[in-house]
Amino acid sequence: MQQAAAGLERDKEMFALVTGASAGIGLEITKYLAQKGYDLILTARREEVLERVKKQILKKYPDRRVLVIPADLSSREECMRLYEEACSQAGAGNIDFVANNAGMGVYGRFLETDLEKELTLIDLNVTSVHILSKLFLRLMVKNGHGTLMNVGSCAGFTAGPTFSSYYASKNYVVRLTEAIHEELRRAGSPVRVSCLCPGPVATAFNDNSGVKVSGKQISARRAAREGVDGALQGKMLVIPGKKMQAVVIGSHLLGEGLSTRINYLVQKKKAGE
Repeated sequence: MQQAAAGLERDKEMFALVTGASAGIGLEITKYLAQKGYDLILTARREEVLERVKKQILKKYPDRRVLVIPADLSSREECMRLYEEACSQAGAGNIDFVANNAGMGVYGRFLETDLEKELTLIDLNVTSVHILSKLFLRLMVKNGHGTLMNVGSCAGFTAGPTFSSYYASKNYVVRLTEAIHEELRRAGSPVRVSCLCPGPVATAFNDNSGVKVSGKQISARRAAREGVDGALQGKMLVIPGKKMQAVVIGSHLLGEGLSTRINYLVQKKKAGE
C-alpha cells in the first residue's frame, strides 16, 4: 500500500480496526489513524460511546467511513463475530491495520483476588488477542498487505506480584507478538507485526483496576502515536520514552529474582499502603 506524505492516498478504501476504541490509548489510536487517512472499524462494549467517537471523527474528517461494531471481546464468540462482521462490512481485502488494544487489570494478592474477574481478564487480554491476531493475520498475509499492532505493556517483560494476572497476560502478548514478527520476517512477508509496550499511561485504566499510581505518566496520545508510527515502520517492539526503555533493560540485567522483589515493592504502593 502506497502512502502519501500526509497519510494514505484516498483512491482505495483502507480500514483500520481498533479494539477498546472508546477511551484511553484506543481512542487516541483511533484519532491518529483517522488523521493518517484510514477508514475505521471501532469496537468496544458501549455502543453509545462508540457512536460519539464516530461523530467526532466524521466532524473532523467527513470523507472517512467509520463502522461501529460493539462487542464484548471477553467472549470467544464475540471475537469471531467481530472478525466476520468487519470483513463483511469493510470488505476482507480492505482491512489494512488492526490494533488489539482492549484490556483490563485486576489488582491484589493472588490468593485474595476474584477468580471470575481474573478469568475475564485472561479472556480479554490473552484469548481475544490470540484469536484476532490469528484471524486477521491470515487475512493480511493472503491479501499481501497489512499491519498488526498488539498493545502489550512494559509489564510484559517481568513478573508483577500483587498485579500477577495482568503482568502474566502482557507477557503472553509480548512473547506471542515477537514470535509472530520473526516468523513473518523469515517468510519475507510484507505484513508488519508490532507490540506497543508503554509504561504508566495517564488513562482511566488504573482507576478501573483499583490501583493508585504516583509519579510521571506519559499521555495516551503519545503512547498511541509512537505505537502506530513504530508499527507502520515494522518495529517489533515499541517502548515509548527513554526512561521506560532503561527500566526494561535494567530489569533484564537484574535477573528474575531481584527484579520480581523490586516489582513487589513498586506494585504494593499502588494499593495506597
